[in-house]
Amino acid sequence: MQWSLLRPVGLVPAVLVLTTIAASAEGGKPAAPSEFLLLAQIVLLIAVGRGLGEIMQRIGQPSVIGELLAGILLGPSLFGWIWPEAQQAIFPRTPEQKAMIDGIAQFGILLLLLLTGMETDPKLVRKIGKPAIAISIAGIVVPFACGFALGEFLPDALLPNPQQRLVASLFMGTALSISSVKIVAVVVREMNFMRRNVGQIIVATAVIDDTIGWIIIAVIFSLASQGTLDVASVAKAVLGTLAFFAISVTIGRRLVFLLIRWANDYLVSTAPVITVILLLMGTMALITHLIGVHTVLGAFVAGILVGQSPILTRQIDERLRGLISSFFMPVFFGLAGLSADLSVLRDPNLLMLTGLLVVIASVGKFGGAFVGGTVGGLSYRESLALASGMNARGSTEVIIATIGLSIGVLSQNLFTMIVTMAIVTTIAMPPMLRATLAKLPMSREEKERLEREEFERRGFVANLERPLLVVDESVNATFAAHIAGLIAGMRGLPITVLHIGKCAGEQEKGRDEEKGRDEEESHETVVKKAANTVIGNGDDAGGVDVVARARRTELGKAIADEARKGFDLLVVGVDKVAATKDRFDRRIEDISAKFEGPLAIVAAKGKHLKQPVPDALNILVPVSGSGVSKRGAEVAVALAQAGSGSLRVIYVTTTRDKGARRGASRGLSQEAGILKDASDLAARYEVDITTTLRVNRAPEAAILREIDTTDVDLVVMGVDRIQGDYFSFGGVADAVLRQSKVSVLLVSSGEARQASAQKA
Repeated sequence: MQWSLLRPVGLVPAVLVLTTIAASAEGGKPAAPSEFLLLAQIVLLIAVGRGLGEIMQRIGQPSVIGELLAGILLGPSLFGWIWPEAQQAIFPRTPEQKAMIDGIAQFGILLLLLLTGMETDPKLVRKIGKPAIAISIAGIVVPFACGFALGEFLPDALLPNPQQRLVASLFMGTALSISSVKIVAVVVREMNFMRRNVGQIIVATAVIDDTIGWIIIAVIFSLASQGTLDVASVAKAVLGTLAFFAISVTIGRRLVFLLIRWANDYLVSTAPVITVILLLMGTMALITHLIGVHTVLGAFVAGILVGQSPILTRQIDERLRGLISSFFMPVFFGLAGLSADLSVLRDPNLLMLTGLLVVIASVGKFGGAFVGGTVGGLSYRESLALASGMNARGSTEVIIATIGLSIGVLSQNLFTMIVTMAIVTTIAMPPMLRATLAKLPMSREEKERLEREEFERRGFVANLERPLLVVDESVNATFAAHIAGLIAGMRGLPITVLHIGKCAGEQEKGRDEEKGRDEEESHETVVKKAANTVIGNGDDAGGVDVVARARRTELGKAIADEARKGFDLLVVGVDKVAATKDRFDRRIEDISAKFEGPLAIVAAKGKHLKQPVPDALNILVPVSGSGVSKRGAEVAVALAQAGSGSLRVIYVTTTRDKGARRGASRGLSQEAGILKDASDLAARYEVDITTTLRVNRAPEAAILREIDTTDVDLVVMGVDRIQGDYFSFGGVADAVLRQSKVSVLLVSSGEARQASAQKA
């Protein structure tokens, strides 16, 4: 092992010695709960756990193994064997002192289940469908039967209450049948197999295993609390669990989303969303406790619902995961390791039973998953990879074992045996899974799907999470609402509509722009109808969530207040877009100055003034090969797909375009390469396009001529913000915006660039 691998724990001996000396001094005081000892325990568990976790990750193992080993090293297995007085000084067994650290660990269990739920992807399970369910059932039934049989034959000395052997046997069956979603997902992701077919099946199967496992654990908890097999109590627990699940995935899912959105949009305190998430977790954990099942089920379901929230930003997600990973995980798993006294394995009988447990657990899970994969239609190699991945117990097994110990189902020795089994199977899984995945060939269909997903991952539209629509009461606002609805509908994005026509409290003025036309539907209705049109033709079900707000302050401040809420696209639809030559309207400038992200400025013209909600969009998009041009093309292709219209792509070569552009395809001319890129983009979305090449013309003149000679009704242009004395997208965009006879959509990035000589 290289010296660099040992550096993360280089300070651990010094910390341990200092803590021991201080703990010994503290031990001379009257026996009472000590905050100092609590802090010393936390410091040691974090320092050693994170240090060993770092080493484990560097050698290809999950960090949780290092955190478990930290507890084992600090417990009676090593530290207590080498220096028992010091170990007792730091980790005294007095009930009061132990209760302090146990309280943190118990809350840590809930947070770990919250995190596991957030990493659970129900969409992936639905996508895989019946094969994953069939594989999961086979992968649970076989090891469950093995574990149950083992529990029936265990010596009475290993059971805390031999009269409750049935409960212990059920618990053993569950412990042997469950897998660790977190460990499986980490290794699959490290191998870049998360989007591969077999990788998705492995993760989806682990998700189903975990979900079923926690339901069984909830029932076993009810059995253990009753002491006997009370049919009425079990029925109450099962029915309560099913009702809890049903309400959670329907009403609860919607409620969680609304609460997170409300906290994000209205609370100004620090980290309000994390606060709401923790309150949701605690509340759902209390509910499951009240219906007679373990609190971990509530935390797990809360995590699933939180993970599905469409406005859970990456920053919030990372903060919450960071808190759990850096503090609660090393404390909880360290305490689990402390509770496992491996010195008892010096007993040949216990050592033999532990080895038998590892073999039965591995053979049962591996064999069940392999058979399930074969029956589910997987190839031999795919079934082998599936079986290898499902054999890791990891953190999930330790959590289950801790629960079993706390409710009196497991004895101390049996707990140690299960933790040992979890460590062995988890250490063995990564190299086995890597070896089996590395040999899997890729089919043509899978390769094409992965290429498409990789393209979408780097794209603009596919990564949108939350658009903001700013409107007044004009016809252009209605057309902008239709455009925003099509964009939101493609991925079911929640959208907020901010009305800026008048401030709350101002006297309502006459609406001149409304004269001469019938009263239009509300912008929120237009958004929903456009979105539902797209969703109705897609794979998702239901409609988008639309929230309307009225401006209550001056325009710039209102936009700034909304911008801090995490919107990643601002769609602007106001009556007047352009003002004097080369200048946008003052309201457009005020809006753009307060929003640093991507902008989509809509200008309705031509037939869209009479029909702002068209049945189809015939789109023209100019391309130049630049990044911002590609963004405009991507939006145009997405709108053509969503709006069921046509798409024309125009590329204009000028005397300034000498030489090959960066990014053009090898072996093709500059023009052919750029047009081919546009064609490939459209093909990925299954949109038919017509390409046009214009030579030696000013770009704006060629674009305007194309508008006049074709049947297009919308021009979509990717543009750059130009740094200058006023808000601008350059001369080409300005000319098209002012002179076009059809509607224009300008899509800009969030960053401004220096103006070129011709400001084009």
